Amino acid sequence: STTQETCSISTTTTTNNTSLSIENGDQVQKKAPRRFVGRKKAENDNQTNTTTGLHHDDGGVTGTSVDNSSSLVPRKPKVFKPKGNFAQQIPQDILDNKELKEAIAQLPKNYNFEIQKTIWRIREAKSTRVALQFPEGLLLYASVISDILERYAEVETIIMGDVTYGACCVDDYTARALGADFMVHYAHSCLVPIDVNKIKMLYVFVDIQIDLTHFIETVRFNFPPGTKLALVSTIQFAASLQVAKQELSDSYPNLIVPQAKPLSPGEILGCTSPKIDPSLDIHALIYLGDGRFHLESIMISNPFLPSYRYDPYNKVFSIEKYDTAQMHNIRLEAIQQAKTAKRYGIILGTLGRQGSPDILDRLKTRITSIGKEYVTVLLSEISPSKLSLLSSSEPEQTNKEPIDVWIQIACPRLSIDWGYAFTRPLLNPYEATVALGLADWR
Repeated sequence: STTQETCSISTTTTTNNTSLSIENGDQVQKKAPRRFVGRKKAENDNQTNTTTGLHHDDGGVTGTSVDNSSSLVPRKPKVFKPKGNFAQQIPQDILDNKELKEAIAQLPKNYNFEIQKTIWRIREAKSTRVALQFPEGLLLYASVISDILERYAEVETIIMGDVTYGACCVDDYTARALGADFMVHYAHSCLVPIDVNKIKMLYVFVDIQIDLTHFIETVRFNFPPGTKLALVSTIQFAASLQVAKQELSDSYPNLIVPQAKPLSPGEILGCTSPKIDPSLDIHALIYLGDGRFHLESIMISNPFLPSYRYDPYNKVFSIEKYDTAQMHNIRLEAIQQAKTAKRYGIILGTLGRQGSPDILDRLKTRITSIGKEYVTVLLSEISPSKLSLLSSSEPEQTNKEPIDVWIQIACPRLSIDWGYAFTRPLLNPYEATVALGLADWR
């Protein structure tokens, strides 16, 4: 969530420094000992005790002087206060709007689209045109959400219908080119920070409520108490994952929720997942979510861990396998083929924020330095049929060598998952650096 939160440390001052104890049936009032005294009081106590020989309650010897240099002076407690006005609360007129509540009720009740917060943020930004970006699975709700925002936030909305695969597909450049002054991106986390985007941005994670009790009981049924477990999920179930951790911590004290920053604890992406320290001796990895794309990411990073998947929709708990050795062999074979290539095709992904011009420049410089040729292609989506046309159409007209190898600067999983479907080797940036001698194979 992009809404800023501030934590303040409150200081509780005890005004009554006395306590009651019962001795022989009578209540005896005892004065609580003071551990820290001010410098001025310490000096006064020192002078009084030296002249009168009073005995300290804390065991001091009668007539002993106090060393002023060692007196502990209490400091004022630090209270962290927000700078300026930080009234980050949705106005009551939005929360109490009955018509708005009825409109929101048209959306699935277990999906939190944060409509009221979105309206408030749009009003606060004084926006006039808002771009809405959804992944494929949520596009069916786009028109309803668009109508709600246009009516209650009084703005024009643009539904961006291009494919959105993940958090890297945030298309703030297109939104700005269309004249939008605000953008709402649904169902992905803030992989691209809001201070980097070229437009005012709100990330809505779309938290999905599930039968969490069934998930917790499933874990308890399948794993004996004390088993060392690791829990991960997608951003939609990150909140549920934290609740599950609290409920399971008594039976599984060594349970962990790993984190790969800047992602939230337990959150994984198809291209980004935490590497779990083998010394923790985790016995099993449990993924809360549907599909295998995200799960395979952490399975590739942690091939030594037995993996399980709990699908919150059909409530099926399954054992999952991934042949890491076979994947490595296939990718290494593609790298070896690329080493003998004479001409490279470099694809810069233009889908959202996928492509990196810096990586493109580095690869171009390296290919030129070893005396080979390259051609640069801009593509939003990479498919075998399109690359097949590009690989074979040019040589006859230009008398140049055909493209022997493609390097895609877009999604690393595209090469790993679908590289076999292309007629020419398709390398991701890391594999390309290995083929060009810039890095060692690991």
